[in-house]
Amino acid sequence: MNESTTKITLRRWANPEGGPFAEPVFIFDGDDLPEDLTHVSVALRAAGRERARELMARGAARVLLGEAALLDSSLIEILSRELGAAKVGVWVPARRLEVNWALDITSNADFRCVTPSCARPAWEVLKSDGSRSGTEAGWWLGQMLERGASLALLGVDIADDTDLNLCAELVEQFGTRLWLTPLADLDADLLPWVRYGQARNLAIPDIEHYDEAALTALRQALEPAIEAVA
Repeated sequence: MNESTTKITLRRWANPEGGPFAEPVFIFDGDDLPEDLTHVSVALRAAGRERARELMARGAARVLLGEAALLDSSLIEILSRELGAAKVGVWVPARRLEVNWALDITSNADFRCVTPSCARPAWEVLKSDGSRSGTEAGWWLGQMLERGASLALLGVDIADDTDLNLCAELVEQFGTRLWLTPLADLDADLLPWVRYGQARNLAIPDIEHYDEAALTALRQALEPAIEAVA
């Protein structure tokens, strides 16, 4: 593994009231965004093209489309051409894909067997209200990056070795274009994400659990691979 693929970048989720910002941050879209969006990558849970254009006009560093792109993937191509690919990404909340079992009575006339709906573990993209979409996250990430997105921010909760393996597979596939962040478990221990899930770009929740002392400890644990904390 070369040096560039081993560096770790940590970036914070920010409180909108803390703006304007002197370093790159992530913020969810809302009515309380600072007027100056310099250095801000805004994650849009549901809003689409017009909101993305409005945020870019206010100086946003990047817009990350969520459910709007899930419903209409052409938005990524359109905005990448209009704004530049470096300005466009996707926000992808996901959880483990549910496996359903069905009785197979057609594949072999001699016996019947129970087969799973999904042959291997996977993460599934969630809609903006948290409901399941049925869309496999790894496949969809690849589609969005091929259509022009420069960055994918994947929100997941890593609970076991299976999740860590899924994480490592996606990092290997998408490299530095993939960022990861906790979805609901905001005080998750992120060290296994890096050591075993091979995560290289992490968005750190803006909560007390990740105060300066905790980030210092994380940085020390990751040295000398760590590249930056913003």
